Amino acid sequence: MNRIKKLFESKKQNILSVYFTAGFPNLNDTVAIIKALEKAGIDMIEIGVPFSDPMADGPVIQRSGSIALRNGMNLRLLFAQLEQIRREVSIPLIMMGYLNPVIQYGFEAFCESCRRVGIDGLIIPDLPFNDYQNQYKPLSDKYDLKTIMLITPETSDERIRLIDSHTDGFIYMVSSAATTGAQEHFDDSRQRYFQRIDAMNLRNPRLIGFGISNKSTLDAAMNNASGAIVGSKFITLLGKSESIEDAVNQLLIELKHHKNPNL
Repeated sequence: MNRIKKLFESKKQNILSVYFTAGFPNLNDTVAIIKALEKAGIDMIEIGVPFSDPMADGPVIQRSGSIALRNGMNLRLLFAQLEQIRREVSIPLIMMGYLNPVIQYGFEAFCESCRRVGIDGLIIPDLPFNDYQNQYKPLSDKYDLKTIMLITPETSDERIRLIDSHTDGFIYMVSSAATTGAQEHFDDSRQRYFQRIDAMNLRNPRLIGFGISNKSTLDAAMNNASGAIVGSKFITLLGKSESIEDAVNQLLIELKHHKNPNL
């Protein structure tokens, strides 16, 4: 069974997924970051593929992507770094990146490489849903990769139900129509959005991302979906901490999530 599907079947609430940019802060940190996050009890990891024009990303993730590209990160190197990851890590891993590098690599070749190293799902924010249905879904299905679609407060109920009907990993609920970045709290309009989606009784589980940076925003996400996705906050901590382990531990402290005594 696909690890994403297995996670959501075994754990219905309080799922914590963490995003990081491959190649940041250092080119060869990828495996160490994944291992440290799993050791800390993180449920799922999104591995960000840096891109020169990341339109959905806020300044923190944009900067990490620029540094990663300057460090020399690219898809071929990333797959090489992940070649042995399933000997050490068992939690779901998702590849998150923009369509351009994937197309340059070759979509089926990309799916095959994901399958070979043990990637469980894909998030491609600029992949049009119609193109996914007509061109790419058969290939991602062939390699047992769950393609995760994003919805925002502006996404119509009709489109949400269409996404819900044609995907089977989870739905990524973007907390706002803005780019990624930390927020202190979610206002009433965000709460109404969360409640509207909850009332739709979708068949897919949901995770809320963009702006999760403290206990208030984490609790709001956990209370209105199956869990939360943290990105910019962790990237910031990675950039200023003395070690990867310190960044992971500090993230859990600031979120007031479970703290792992082994770190």
